[in-house]
Amino acid sequence: MKVLVATEKPFAKVAIDGIKEVIEQAGFELALLEKYTEKAQLLSAVADADALIIRSDKVDEAVLKAAKNLKIVVRAGAGYDNVDLDAATQAGVCVMNTPGQNANAVAELALGLLVYGVRNLYNGTSGSELKGKKLGIHAYGNVGRNVARIAKGFGMDIYAYDAYCPKEVIEKDGVKACSSVEELYSTCQFISLHIPATPETTKSIGKRLVGSMPKGAFLLNTARKEVINEEELIALMEEREDIKYLTDIMPAANDTFAAKFAGRYFATPKKMGAQTAEANINAGIAAAKQIVAFIKDGVEKFRVNK
Repeated sequence: MKVLVATEKPFAKVAIDGIKEVIEQAGFELALLEKYTEKAQLLSAVADADALIIRSDKVDEAVLKAAKNLKIVVRAGAGYDNVDLDAATQAGVCVMNTPGQNANAVAELALGLLVYGVRNLYNGTSGSELKGKKLGIHAYGNVGRNVARIAKGFGMDIYAYDAYCPKEVIEKDGVKACSSVEELYSTCQFISLHIPATPETTKSIGKRLVGSMPKGAFLLNTARKEVINEEELIALMEEREDIKYLTDIMPAANDTFAAKFAGRYFATPKKMGAQTAEANINAGIAAAKQIVAFIKDGVEKFRVNK
């Protein structure tokens, strides 16, 4: 049984050591494809793999066709829009993610960006404090809950909206549950996005929602760039000079944002949410354990395709 770790952006060595230990203790073989530069290298490497661990690497129909023996793909992380789920299902391949393993890392980054933004990108001018300000968390999953936990330490007034999370679960954490996404945006000066990129959410964050936010609006995106309607947000930020946008997913229109909104916009060069040693290790080892459980016992707890 061959398990391939294919990562254009490699795991830390300590994570690979942990993955190797889990895989080899199960009696499986581990293969590595790191820092590959061409898709052809991935297609060649998956040809005899039974299982595949990836990070942000794309697994599309071509990869699945090349992987004749493939039974399972695990995305080490929460988001899995880099995997063609329909093609995987047609190929009889199980796809999983590792929810929660990166959650604290993303949440800490979100609050770090928040402080950076309210202090005017550390440009030496007078900023503002977070204590007593209203923070809206859009999607109350693993990351959203960690954001709420950390934001409480800042003394923020925390609200959340999640169409799939019961009000009781949100309020049990001492967070105010909004009855609609419109209520969340119109109530909160600060919004932290944690929604996945789906057909329903793609380009859903634009003029209608952000435009309803109070004065001094601050949009924070550590989710996916696809959920932002960039054209509408640019137009809105031109109209409203009080709006700030900070993200760890560089927009397609990064050059336009940077040129037009100096001091009100910041994007990291690469996605940074899960870029900590701890998250790297947690997600990689979780992926390895899920593969072993699936192959040996048919466990499909974190399956994301049908």
